[in-house]
Amino acid sequence: MTREGKAGRAPRAGATTHFGYEDVPVDEKTPRVRGVFESVASRYDLMNDLMSGGIHRLWKTSLVDWLNPRQGLRLLDVAGGTGDIAFRVLHRVGPARAGPAVVCDLTPEMLRIGRDRAVDHGLVGRACPAGLHWVCGDAERLPLPARGFDAYTIGFGLRNVTRIEAALAEAYRVLRPGGRFLCLEFSRVVVPGLAELYDMYSFNVLPSLGAAVTGDRAAYLYLAESIRRFPAQDELAAMMERAGFARVRYRNLSGGIAALHSGWRL
Repeated sequence: MTREGKAGRAPRAGATTHFGYEDVPVDEKTPRVRGVFESVASRYDLMNDLMSGGIHRLWKTSLVDWLNPRQGLRLLDVAGGTGDIAFRVLHRVGPARAGPAVVCDLTPEMLRIGRDRAVDHGLVGRACPAGLHWVCGDAERLPLPARGFDAYTIGFGLRNVTRIEAALAEAYRVLRPGGRFLCLEFSRVVVPGLAELYDMYSFNVLPSLGAAVTGDRAAYLYLAESIRRFPAQDELAAMMERAGFARVRYRNLSGGIAALHSGWRL
């Protein structure tokens, strides 16, 4: 992988990857992830509130606080789905003073809901003159130009890609020199005793809640499993450095249930 964002060799024939705890052929994971989010899209934001007790809102606010967006910032929010992070950034700067923002997501249905929500947030037309744009695309192969953005954010999406290294390479490619990468993702619990309680909640309460609200127990069992397969904090930081990012740091949130990772393209 070079510092210009080349993702390296394609997976070998017959290669597998993980989909939760299940091993699947590499070319099957992306369609299956898309299927998960198509299934839950209409209740996605409600489920985020229910399953986290609203704490995901505080985590996203922490991301925007650390980003500290300025006037004219060119934002790319990947796996941005229903627009939560992009909306927060635009409102923090002020829609009239913000730079162009692009929300990119794998699932068209999530983007449709995001566009509808943008109207409710007053982020269309003259209210947001630089523009809020919606792009359907894969984090591993972004349909966007190199060096076009000041900030790349991804919230609870990196664990769903097939090749994290490829997604990080793409993040590096689309950032301008001096641009910043910020990832908010579920991570490893670091508080003694909390991990056991969190596991009990994740594998018992969360799938049942998902079944009751969305009718899809399997989607939320996948969520719990995918968290456990995602790299721990230090491992993800090392992967970012190998992708070319500098000044890599992370912050644990809620005892490590989630973590924020930051890196710069210098």
